[in-house]
Formats: sequence, structure tokens, C-alpha cells
Amino acid sequence: MNCPSVDPEIVARRKAALARLDFPRRLWVGGQWLEVSGGEVWAVRDPATGERVGEVPWGGRLEAGRAIAAAAASLPHWRATSLRRRSEILARIQELLRELREPLAFLRTAEQGGPHVQSLAEVDFAADYFDWYSRQVRRLRRRRVVKEPDRSLRVELQPVGVVAAITPWNAPFSAPARKMSAALAAGCTLVLKPSELTPICALALAWICHRAGLPPGVLNVVFGDAEAIGETFLEEEAVRLITFTGSTRVGKWLMAGAARGVKRVFLELGGNAPFVVFADADLDAAARDATRLRCANSGQVCIAANRLLVERPVHAALVQKLAARFSRLRLGHGDSPDTDLGPLIRPEAAHNAERLARDAVRRGAKVVCGGRAACADLPERFYPATLVDGVRPEMEIARTELFAPLLPVIEFSGEEEALRLVNGTEYGLAAYLYTRDLGRARRLAGRIEAGVVGINHPRPLAAHAPFGGVKQSGFGREGGAEGVLEFLEPRLIGIREG
Repeated sequence: MNCPSVDPEIVARRKAALARLDFPRRLWVGGQWLEVSGGEVWAVRDPATGERVGEVPWGGRLEAGRAIAAAAASLPHWRATSLRRRSEILARIQELLRELREPLAFLRTAEQGGPHVQSLAEVDFAADYFDWYSRQVRRLRRRRVVKEPDRSLRVELQPVGVVAAITPWNAPFSAPARKMSAALAAGCTLVLKPSELTPICALALAWICHRAGLPPGVLNVVFGDAEAIGETFLEEEAVRLITFTGSTRVGKWLMAGAARGVKRVFLELGGNAPFVVFADADLDAAARDATRLRCANSGQVCIAANRLLVERPVHAALVQKLAARFSRLRLGHGDSPDTDLGPLIRPEAAHNAERLARDAVRRGAKVVCGGRAACADLPERFYPATLVDGVRPEMEIARTELFAPLLPVIEFSGEEEALRLVNGTEYGLAAYLYTRDLGRARRLAGRIEAGVVGINHPRPLAAHAPFGGVKQSGFGREGGAEGVLEFLEPRLIGIREG
């Protein structure tokens, strides 16, 4: 199979850009670049070509324990650091992210595979979180005082303590940034465990934080044996909060383990977002936004449109518009400017997408466009935008979180059937409604079981707004004024007067 090629000029530009990221590929613990005692290494590879991006140490319990100890040792100093100083450091982090956005975007594409323009957007989104919390941190002073005749009651906000943050490969900058920015603003110290598939992006964040003046030990980065590191987070008493973005299965394991130590957790887990199109919707806008929501990052997004629910009168017209858009999307290396879809992170993801499409066809559905045969000349990690019509709600393709550019289409008749389909899942992360009747949209939005609802809008997200799910999509919020509260404990101080 032919690996996608990249223009030599872009290759040279990428090489020059990456040279600006001048830091060792090591663990970051206590303000030092740390080797692993056993010397084991992990090769990070470009998912589009299989070429080696770099090597990093493969850590485990020992390294996680050292990182927790460093975070615990730095906690008293960081907790006592003034809000102004915290704000200055967070602001400087966002400045450096924006200054280095092009090399960071090349790094993300090399590790994760996404198109360069989407990588640039993710770096910007990560910077937005540090910018927001650099301003929000100044509002964390004493919350309130209640005066009574013989006493006063004062509520103060205190940092939870050491935080263990576990983040996924599909958003290697923005997912850590959401957790780091709020935790640092609150006065917590962190141990970050990124995915082993995108560890260098996390090290770039640590390097930037260090350059911005973050004291040693306040942020630590370890990766390697996920189960051993996770168990260390659960066992070490110094860790008081675990925040995790990833699968529902692992989230349940962490939640059960955290209960043993009465540790706080908040979780952003799986999704099965419905994209609902009523007969009165702007079909061109719906087709455009459904394509964007299903195919951004090659479909590897937790809030991606996972099921297209279409009201029967406009079903055929919308499928035709979507098929035209899907068929125009170009596969290739993320560094090429004409690439719309990069590779999937693993070959298994493409195999699973093809299995789900074929299973739906065996049960009576139809592949309108796409399928593995449409890109048979590319390596097996590539999968084209694929539209499957005639899907029924009980089919596996409609019940599974799809991490590929694969979209099943389900017909419905009327509001009540649409609502039953929308809520007929164990997940509740995001949902999208397209209709010109805003009264109906608001009415249905109030009955939808999801943490994020977009009405005629494909991306209702912002650093200054809370994000999170319900049901088995997790609990807790990231972003907004609510996000920092996850890392704070209110403390009541009563003073007798007179």
C-alpha cells in the first residue's frame, strides 16, 4: 500500500518548526527530565506513515510514585502563591502556546494524525483555557461573609490538593489544558498521565509551563504502563482528586478504586451524540454541520455526531446532500493542505468501522458512500467518510461510540419518536437539534439527557463555558466558572465576636 506523500517544502517547514521545540523526550518530574530506571523505551510513530516520531521512556509505579511525591512537596508553596502570580503564569503559558502554535500543530499531526489546520485549532483552544483561567483566578478570593450579632461566618475556597489527571490521545493539547489550567488556578499541583500514543505533546506542555515560570514539581508528566500508573494514583494517599477523560469502562474502574481512598473523581467518558434534523431545518446547513461534526479529526471526537436522526419527509434529500459532501472529503497525510481526513490512530479502529458497516448491511442497511474499498490503495489506518442509510436503532452501529468517520442514518416521525431515539442510550455527552422552529428546539432541549446541546450549531463549546456529560458519559464540568470549582473545597470559618 502507498503511504501518503507530503510536499518537500512542507516537510522542510515541519522540520524547521519542530526544531523550535527544544526539550528532551523524557518524563517530567519535580522540574527535571527523568530517565526510567529499567531503561525501557516506547517508540512514538506517525499514524499516517508508520515513521518514528521519537522515543520516550516507559514509566510505571516507581515513576508515578516519584511524580506524586514531587507534587505533594510543591503543594504548600503553590497553594500559598498569590492569585496575581498564578494569573501571570497562566497568562504567560497561553502566550507561549500562541507563539509556538505552528510547531505544536506539526507535533500534534505527527503524533495523532489530524490535519494541520485542525491541529492549529486545537492549540488555540488549549491556549483559550489558560487565557480564561488566568482571568478567572483573580475571582477566587474569599467567597462570602455572613455577619450575625455575636459571630461571623466566613467561607473560603481551598485547593483540593494533589490532582492526578489522565488524558486521551485524540485531544493531546486541549484535554490536558482544560484540566491543568483550572487545577493550577485553584492552587492544586498535578501529575499528568497522557496517552502513550501522544506523550510528546504532553511534554511540550510541561516545557512551556516551565518556561512560563511554573515552579518545579507543580506539574509532573508520567506515562507508560497505564494500569500500574492508575493503580498508583488510586493507592497513594497524597492524591486527593482524579480527573479522567476516556472510556466508560476505565472510568468505572477508576471510580470504584477511588472509593477505597475516598478520593474525589470527575469523569468525561463515552458518547453517542444524536444529530437530529427536522423537516423544517435548513438542509444545506444541516448537511454541512453534520459532515463537520462526524468527520473532524477523522471522527475521533467524543462529541462527534454519532447517529443522524432525520425526519421522514426530508430523509432522501438530506442523505443525498450528505453523500455529496462525504464523497468530496480527501484522505491523506495531515501535513498536506488539501487533506480533509487523516489516518485513524490504530488499524483496529478502521477494521472496527468496516465491521460495523458490514454488520449493518447484513441487517438490511445500505452503504451510500465510502467503506474501506474506497481507499484500498492507502494504509489500513485510513478510512473514508462513510454514510450508512436504513439503520435501525437496535443495530450495533447505532448503539456504539464510533471513533471513525462513519455515520449511520435513522428515520423518525415526529417529536416524541425523535426524543425517544435521542434519549435511548446509556450515554449523555452531547446532542444536536436542527430546526427553524426555535420554540420546539428549546422545548426538546429541556428534555434531552445530555450535558451539551447544540441548536443549529455544530460546536457549542468555549473555554468560558462548562463542558461535561450525564448518565454514563460521566459527571463534573470542565471550563467556565464551574470548572475551577471541581478543584476547590469550601472551608467554613466561624468567629465569635464581642
